[in-house]
Amino acid sequence: MASWKSRGLRGSMLEEMINITNSKYREKRLALIQKVPTPITPISIDKENRHINLAYFEQKSTVDYIGVVQGIPVCFDAKECAGDTFSLNNVHEHQISFMSEFEEQNGVAFLLIYFKKYDTYYYLTYDMLVGFWKRALDGGRKSFRFDELDPSYRINIQNGVCIHYLEQLQRDLSERDNNT
Repeated sequence: MASWKSRGLRGSMLEEMINITNSKYREKRLALIQKVPTPITPISIDKENRHINLAYFEQKSTVDYIGVVQGIPVCFDAKECAGDTFSLNNVHEHQISFMSEFEEQNGVAFLLIYFKKYDTYYYLTYDMLVGFWKRALDGGRKSFRFDELDPSYRINIQNGVCIHYLEQLQRDLSERDNNT
């Protein structure tokens, strides 16, 4: 069993809060968002306790969540950041590629980031993510700072557990409409 200090448990509280939020959205018929399971191949199974003891990843995963919000396809990944600076090493090239293809199909891709130092949840638009990604590819910073982000995309917490990201999704969609 993984210890509480394990890297494998990083983000599990964030994902649990997102799962609770998605359940509330589903109950209220606002959205239908599913957690994307990471495909694994078990190597060793404890048959008595029905636990996987050893496995390997079959392929690179795409994003953590995918679904639809009132007819709009969405996909997003959940990330955590302990300090002021979010390293782009936390986002993989295959994830950027998937998000790009998703956007080309008129979907909306984004990141939900928890900045632990500030106890703040943030909606990072695909355009902002790509801007930071291109800056890194062009030889610039391979990270972005908390103070580079638009504060209007901070996410409100409701009932202590719900990461209400639909408000920021609506803002993202409105800004896309204004830019076309």
